Amino acid sequence: MTQSSMLREEAYTAVMRGVKELDLNGPNIPSDLVLIGDQAFPLAMNACGQVLMAASFYGRGRVVVLGHEGYLTAFPALVENALTWLTGSSCDSTTVGVHQSCKAVADNLSYSSLQPKVGGFCEGLGVYVTDAYCVGPEVKELVEFLKAGGGLLMAGQACSWAEGPKQNTLLGFPGNKVSSVAGIYFSEHPGELGTLPVPPQIPSSWLAVAMSMDFKDDLEFLLEGVTEFDIQGGAICSEVLVHGPLAFPIGTTKDGRAFLAGAYYGQGRVIVVTHEGYLGREQMSPFMLNAVRWLDQGRNALVGVLPQLGAAHTLLSKSGLRCEKSGFRKELSVYVCTSYSDAQADEIQDFVAEGGGLLIGGHAWYWAQANPGHKAMTGYAGNRILNKMGLSLLGNTLDAGCYKAPVPGQTCSEGFHFRHLLRRFAGHVTQGEALTEHEEAGLKKLGGDCANYLHMRAHDCASYTSVVAMLTDVLKEAGIPQVCHSCPVISAKDHLLLSVGAEVYKVCQDPDALLPYLIKDQPMMPALSNARVRINCNTAGGEEWLSTGLFLSPGMRTYMAMPPQIVNQGWKVQIGCQTDNIGNSNELKRAPVVHERFPIDSEMMQVWNLWGGLLYLIAPPKTQVEGVEVIIQGAVPAPYYKTGVTTPADWAVLRTAPSPWAEMEFENIILTVHSDVVRGLDRPDLVAALWDDIMRGIADLAAVPAKFPRKERFVADVQISHGFMHAGYPIMIQSSSAPNLVNPVAARSSGLWGAIHELGHNQQRGVWEFPSHTTECTCNLWSVYVHEEVLGVKRDQAHPNMALANRQSRAEGYAKGGRNLASWDMWVALETYMQLQDQFGWDAFKKVFAAYHTMQNVPKDNQGKMNLYAETFSLAVERNLAPFFKAWGWPIEPATEEKLSNMPVWSDHPMAQYG
Repeated sequence: MTQSSMLREEAYTAVMRGVKELDLNGPNIPSDLVLIGDQAFPLAMNACGQVLMAASFYGRGRVVVLGHEGYLTAFPALVENALTWLTGSSCDSTTVGVHQSCKAVADNLSYSSLQPKVGGFCEGLGVYVTDAYCVGPEVKELVEFLKAGGGLLMAGQACSWAEGPKQNTLLGFPGNKVSSVAGIYFSEHPGELGTLPVPPQIPSSWLAVAMSMDFKDDLEFLLEGVTEFDIQGGAICSEVLVHGPLAFPIGTTKDGRAFLAGAYYGQGRVIVVTHEGYLGREQMSPFMLNAVRWLDQGRNALVGVLPQLGAAHTLLSKSGLRCEKSGFRKELSVYVCTSYSDAQADEIQDFVAEGGGLLIGGHAWYWAQANPGHKAMTGYAGNRILNKMGLSLLGNTLDAGCYKAPVPGQTCSEGFHFRHLLRRFAGHVTQGEALTEHEEAGLKKLGGDCANYLHMRAHDCASYTSVVAMLTDVLKEAGIPQVCHSCPVISAKDHLLLSVGAEVYKVCQDPDALLPYLIKDQPMMPALSNARVRINCNTAGGEEWLSTGLFLSPGMRTYMAMPPQIVNQGWKVQIGCQTDNIGNSNELKRAPVVHERFPIDSEMMQVWNLWGGLLYLIAPPKTQVEGVEVIIQGAVPAPYYKTGVTTPADWAVLRTAPSPWAEMEFENIILTVHSDVVRGLDRPDLVAALWDDIMRGIADLAAVPAKFPRKERFVADVQISHGFMHAGYPIMIQSSSAPNLVNPVAARSSGLWGAIHELGHNQQRGVWEFPSHTTECTCNLWSVYVHEEVLGVKRDQAHPNMALANRQSRAEGYAKGGRNLASWDMWVALETYMQLQDQFGWDAFKKVFAAYHTMQNVPKDNQGKMNLYAETFSLAVERNLAPFFKAWGWPIEPATEEKLSNMPVWSDHPMAQYG
């Protein structure tokens, strides 16, 4: 429990001391209180999840809010407790000021140690008691009183007030002008009556997650004269997660992802625009002007615009608004800035809470790309301002387009509000409530939203803990589908449960109690105690996974003792080899994300993962460590073969190890497969010899040293993020292909085209690549080379597309089709290179690749690069190849032809026959 959580629990205990139940059966009809921010928490919550009494902190002060003024006399013990707690803030005075309308409170205190003083608010008080209707001219003074350490007890209800002339209750109701700065609002919704038991801890209910506010009037104001949002062009925006009780989407894509959103926060308001370029875009000017006026709340006061936002300043100034280029100042009415700094986060939050307007623009996707493995919800600067306000910028991008502005009051858009849909889903699971078709369509997105929201780990926030409690209840009721290859997940509901299960497990109060609901029929596996893993690494080739040969069962926790040399040096622990996120797939054969990483930031650390997995140490780039040791308290041994370490006798035992995952580590490559694939493998040395030969062949053609700076990795998984296989670190392949990796006889007779194709992808270099033409082409140079030169499998036997007749047909078809580069890709493009190989051999390619290793100032565009390649290949073979490349439709420039004109021309090339 965090310090803030402890303070809230202590406060709850103090206020509710001796109170066993609250009889709220009438006649008083209370307001449902809305809580936002990190500090506000419920004191009394009914069975419907409505908050009828609440407390909070603001600055150095404290506040208690009761949902009806009648409660000031109906519960004298609670009120006396509350006043005692309120006097405990840092203010020196113990005098309790009591507004005349609440004189009965003073009468009840006549026998207590407190010192009541009936009258208006004045200096020298420690606590002030008032109803929620008499707050008027002293609003500013009361807020300053709170901030400086004063205590405030306020009671009232806004239901009757809201029945009058149409007004915005959130901003107009007198009590909200003070209590809202501490994150407590009186709403116009009446609370359900009943007798409430007083739980030992702060009450919580998943029903409290529901969003009941109507933002129709706000949207009508903001969208006046706006029919669509044009987010096309070079400014790529992020998504904003709208998760607060008083936050709402404004502009969304067709699938409900928001790029514009707003929120109430305290007395003020905020609008997020997910790329700062839109703030000054002319097409967006009607909305931006509306936004600033909405934020200004009719004050017609000064708008400060961050000096870097010149276009925004110009656009707003043209409209007649009072604007100046300015950094943040408390005197502003509206502050327009970017989301790339949190230098004044606390001051900006207080500025908005006390009535200011914030228009903030920026994206988080670049930050997310530059900080892999880090969560934008907590790491991105702008979110340290916005999270408390119920809005968060996510690390993904949204598709450009023109999107229609929503129709205010139209209910279909509500299904995509995080809180609304979350509440409906919980009711669906726990109460059997039927979902609409629109809501069903939003469940897959909701799963991702829940995962992102939980990344905040905002355990100090009552709103956050209520969401965690609700999702925990949902998972205990529904469990998660026990997904596998033979039992895939297809429904949106099961998608959501799989996405959320692991995230809730990480943040819930008692993960061990939740585990049986998530993982069924878990087999018991014998574990090793105090296993020692020696580290030797030199990560010249970038970040590197170091295998431990150990496995953690689902939910299994272990302590790891780390050598000081790797603590706080960028090292990580990883559990799980399957790092592909498959969350975008319609059918799932495993959970979307099944690995977990932990930064190594102490010499003793505990790690675990809901899904379990092989245990790795992740070494950062440019790190050299020799002979240090990690001790793992408890882990399951895995079938693990390592060249030069594992003897035949060792392997005879290790291949039966209980882990479901196995690894084979050779000179230049590591294979990770299901253990069943290797349990019957008698000669791992032959598999090692196969892959040593293949990898030497890969290096040979690439003209690089035979010892790779970082060993390649293959991981065979039941489902991967795209394709049948894909390149990267690790290379991902389907589990069905895994047996082929460890079958030397078959490999040397029939080949391994797909696997070597992916290794070829990892050898491609931008300097001699011409995307998108050659993306799926030049990688096959390694497939052909390794099959013929290493495995002894002829090219036409290695792949049917390499049969001579097919090759000639493609070349002829391309020539007769006009030699158009638009159709020069994949197999057609490969024929260009194969014709060069037929004539000049593989050594020519090795010379060309070697030349590129040291080449400087390579053009970045395809045309420039193609001319350079034609020149480089010509020099390597000492022939003028310009006519050949021109015959293939390459854009060979006169300057290139001039450079090559003194060499003999290759005139009888294969494309010459086609005229």
